[in-house]
Amino acid sequence: MLSIGDRPRGGVRPGWGHAWLMRLTEHELTVALTGTAKTFLASGRRFRKGGADIDKVWDETDRFQRFKLLDSIGTQIFPVLTDLPDVDVPVGGRPSFPEEQIRESVERHIGDDVGRLRRAVTVKARVALVQTALSNLPPRAEDDLRLTD
Repeated sequence: MLSIGDRPRGGVRPGWGHAWLMRLTEHELTVALTGTAKTFLASGRRFRKGGADIDKVWDETDRFQRFKLLDSIGTQIFPVLTDLPDVDVPVGGRPSFPEEQIRESVERHIGDDVGRLRRAVTVKARVALVQTALSNLPPRAEDDLRLTD
């Protein structure tokens, strides 16, 4: 059993008996989340009409407001990103997934307590968020490849 701080770095995961890979590194997830938050922030009317620089606006945003935005987006995209299957990503490349695969993963993470219309809207919005997160992933660096036999 793993305890806090005992995060294996590839190879055989204790108790599982097979090779595993952390598909996305902490750095990649952070960059994807921040890029998605900035994209979301830039899609607002205030920024589209004003033509403000999103990086400047992001830096000027209150830390608590940034936290609330990152937390809100993270709770929607992280379960889906970690549910997507393993894919081989060459150095300098980014992982890509078909929209149907992303949609299936999103649907698995939405509760059954929502109506049909709300579910359809939520699925569509979350698929778009996950696609935005994937597009904001940095190119894979050589030291990010952690597959071992």
